[in-house]
Amino acid sequence: MGNQGRSRACAATIAASGVLLATPGTPAQAAFGDRVLREGSRGQHVRVLQRWLSLTGFDTRIDGKFGPHTQYTLRRFERAHAMRVDGVLSQPQGRGLRRRAIIARVSVPLGGPRPAPAIVAAPDEDVAPGATAVLAPDGRTALAPAGAPRQVTDAIAAANRITGMPYRYGGGHGSFDDSGYDCSGTVSYALHGAGLLGAPLASSGLTTFGRDGAGRWISVYANAGHAYIVIAGLRLDTSGTGGEGPRWHPEPRDASGYVVRHPAGL
Repeated sequence: MGNQGRSRACAATIAASGVLLATPGTPAQAAFGDRVLREGSRGQHVRVLQRWLSLTGFDTRIDGKFGPHTQYTLRRFERAHAMRVDGVLSQPQGRGLRRRAIIARVSVPLGGPRPAPAIVAAPDEDVAPGATAVLAPDGRTALAPAGAPRQVTDAIAAANRITGMPYRYGGGHGSFDDSGYDCSGTVSYALHGAGLLGAPLASSGLTTFGRDGAGRWISVYANAGHAYIVIAGLRLDTSGTGGEGPRWHPEPRDASGYVVRHPAGL
């Protein structure tokens, strides 16, 4: 097929896919190229970003909201393509993603399997053998168990981003992004990173989170004064850190006096 024929096939296939890939000079494409997208962004351009990521092998929930899930997936895309890994879609990245989406759509029949991305491993995406999470060699981050559900790996990846931060009373409650975290702010951050919590909760609020009892993968322990979370067998807690803030702990703690809750299905 000649270049002209391939161009017509490309345009027809993309139009059939429902993915917004506008032709040069149209307002939709120009607007997308002119706009930087980051966590907190919303709207049609975020939907386009999510569709394109999914199309190129990085499955993303398409809801038009740039939350932790989309940021996490974009970081995977950036790392796989040797880009700056910051979870922010710059203008050059947007153009590069558009080109890759066009190529993927033309080379893979509608409804066909998407190519698996070549992911370069990073500390917050490494996995551990077995069914439980373990401390990484750096002693600060955790490795999710191989085969863990996506929400579990997302929760661990989120927690890894704050385990080097200090303890601060009330930290993580005015905003998920903070300079320090208290006990319930830490738990809320991990749950939010997994897409399981929309707004931070105090420790007393966590006593009614989710469903009653310990979960298979995630268990939240809370009472009126303290809260911590166990994810894939590894405890994330601010207690016993000497004021250093959120840290992973391989050893269990006495759960007497705590209400135990878990996310549905986990």
